[in-house]
Amino acid sequence: MTRMTPSEAFVETMAAHGVTDMFGIMGSAFMDAMDIFEPAGIRFIPVVHEQGAAHMADGYSRVSGRQGVCTGQNGPGVSNCVTGIAAAFWAHSPVVIVTPETGTMGMGLGGFQECNQLPMFEEFTKYQAHLNHPARMAEFTGRCFDRALSEMGPTQLNIPRDLFYGDIDVDIPQPAFLDRGPGGERTLGEAAELLSQAKFPVIVSGGGVVNADAIEECKALAERLGAPVVNSYLHNDSFPASHPLWCGPLGYQGSKAAMKLISKADVVLALGTRLGPFGTLPQHGMDYWPENAKIIQVDADNKMLGLVKKISVGICGDAGAAAQSLLQRIDDKTLVCDATKDQRNKEIQAEKAAWEKELDEWIHEKDDYSLEAIAGAGDGFLHPRQVLRELEKAMPDDVMVSTDIGNINSVANSYLRFEKPRSFFAAMSFGNCGYAFPTIIGAKVAAPDRPAISYAGDGAWGMSMMETMTCVREDIPVTAVVFNNGQWGAEKKNQVDFYGRRFVAGELDNQSFAGIGKAMGAEGIIVDKLEDVGPALSRAVDAQMNDRKTTIVEIMCTQELGDPFRRDALSTPVRHLEKYKKYV
Repeated sequence: MTRMTPSEAFVETMAAHGVTDMFGIMGSAFMDAMDIFEPAGIRFIPVVHEQGAAHMADGYSRVSGRQGVCTGQNGPGVSNCVTGIAAAFWAHSPVVIVTPETGTMGMGLGGFQECNQLPMFEEFTKYQAHLNHPARMAEFTGRCFDRALSEMGPTQLNIPRDLFYGDIDVDIPQPAFLDRGPGGERTLGEAAELLSQAKFPVIVSGGGVVNADAIEECKALAERLGAPVVNSYLHNDSFPASHPLWCGPLGYQGSKAAMKLISKADVVLALGTRLGPFGTLPQHGMDYWPENAKIIQVDADNKMLGLVKKISVGICGDAGAAAQSLLQRIDDKTLVCDATKDQRNKEIQAEKAAWEKELDEWIHEKDDYSLEAIAGAGDGFLHPRQVLRELEKAMPDDVMVSTDIGNINSVANSYLRFEKPRSFFAAMSFGNCGYAFPTIIGAKVAAPDRPAISYAGDGAWGMSMMETMTCVREDIPVTAVVFNNGQWGAEKKNQVDFYGRRFVAGELDNQSFAGIGKAMGAEGIIVDKLEDVGPALSRAVDAQMNDRKTTIVEIMCTQELGDPFRRDALSTPVRHLEKYKKYV
């Protein structure tokens, strides 16, 4: 046992867990601990807004596989982090949020910046620790870091601000590592038997494959089966796009090739995915989920097994270990699908080629509203799909990309392809605006040698662009692509389809985002010619990697709109009152 202060115990425990970076805004509530961050080797990265700190911690953890850490002043600073922690929760990111609280003798008196900080994070954390005595500082801190990794999600360490002070005897806990297994013998055996009898097996590779660093295991199993591999929704980095068996992502604005191929499956291996409802909805006019197929689901969280889709076998285990075990069980067998492997491969290549051709020719959206928007746009406004294709072609090797929520960003799902895991970051099921830019900043901190690019529409960009100052001030160079079409496109599409084009609060009269970026100390590029899209991205990435410059690439887009974002959740409105009849 070593004699030290609780602040020292807190910092020493973080250091023992490998913490080198922490995101937030300084505050008096934790200043005693912050005072010794630097000698402990912890860089405190001050942000503009605490939501950005939580997103940065999310991006950091998704790239590194380690805990991302964020904090803020008690009360308003902490409450500003809720949205970012919710996004991290749905991304299964091991983020630790440290929430200093009003002092123990002031709680319940309505003092300055007082609030109950545990309930606001309860739904979005895997574990919450409330420090009830200064002598337990190291214990609770270590447990939060261990549980974030073992539970694969955010944890909260809530510390009354007066408990940073004192004099205690401490034994600094070392990290505990959880060794995940492949699953139970019975369920693995049942799954292997289903795979051995499958005529048209398909693998859905999900976020669990990324988190388990199990790309090679997934590849080996797919190659033995000759099975097409589709990415689960917004996990485009869960299988290498250059692999012959890769077919692209399912879900909103996903790959038609992936959807057509999975619709033929008689056995689906859902590897490391919860099969979330939004990621398996009909798309492109296709209800593609194979209702009669046998479903094998592998997930490290037993609560996810069979939660969304009816399954035949549920395996609670690590995606990589499970894939390896299944391969061992079928490798020396004669599989039913062996006889049709060549024919299946021809179907895979044909569907992929047809989808690529369609994307090449899909220059603009073709519904009536979009055609009118194109006709009225004039020169200097670019078709979003053409822009996305040019950006795809110009992507550097080893790139990391984050996407915000919104119409053009969602369409980007068809065009984003990756060769390695931990490369693609989206807000997942929480779907919050203002996600992409701070998340890619955190990713860049974790992987400074990799190119980092964010996509955002003009609406979402307005929520996060102030973190450009963080990039410039803290020397964290990234590239931000902003699609400027002067509207909240995703919601506006609903007004087109369901509300008779009665546009309310959907138009945006923007200033120059490139100009604002320059005012904040970054570079700014305006792109209004298609042939300049790729060169502009290359120039910005070159400035990022060689000159350590952050660049805002503002692309002027038409107001054409892709498929509605929430067709599943809307219906034609009914108006009963006389004064509303004109709206029917």
